[in-house]
Amino acid sequence: MSYRLCQLCSFIFVGYLLNFSGVSQAETVQFDGVLVEDACEVYPGDENIELDFGTVVDKYLYLNTRTHSQPFTIRLMNCDLVLGKEVRVTFTGNENLALPGLLALDRGSQASGIAIGLETENGTPIILNKVHSYIQNLHTGNGNDLNLKAYIQGEPNALLTKKIGRGEFYVTTKFVLEYE
Repeated sequence: MSYRLCQLCSFIFVGYLLNFSGVSQAETVQFDGVLVEDACEVYPGDENIELDFGTVVDKYLYLNTRTHSQPFTIRLMNCDLVLGKEVRVTFTGNENLALPGLLALDRGSQASGIAIGLETENGTPIILNKVHSYIQNLHTGNGNDLNLKAYIQGEPNALLTKKIGRGEFYVTTKFVLEYE
């Protein structure tokens, strides 16, 4: 008798769940957008650029506050001016707290008290995390090179107290290209 009562209770419970499982209603969500082609392609291999500053002597930074700039280039190819006549570049990354607008060292860096700055070929600063911090006109085809520079700068307090930490360092930035 108790076995049959349990079966009956289980059956009623399952029936209860099926009857009151809730009302469902289907709604439609629409997504739309425009798929466009970029005006230029980044030359293969220039998506990941490595720049080696070599050995920098801390005494040089104490005297000059920053190093000479090291050039690097982002090469663009197959540019179509119908799709854009200029490229607007934004560099993003972790900003150095002591030197706003410059890149902070990545975790795992042994060095300390320094930051990495970016600038145009003629020395105009490129501010980190500022939208369209660098703009360049384009021409049709290949040879649209974004010639830029990077430099090491000592943090003011580290320079003042002569406490720049020596060792290897790494910095990462990403660049976004927009065409107009």
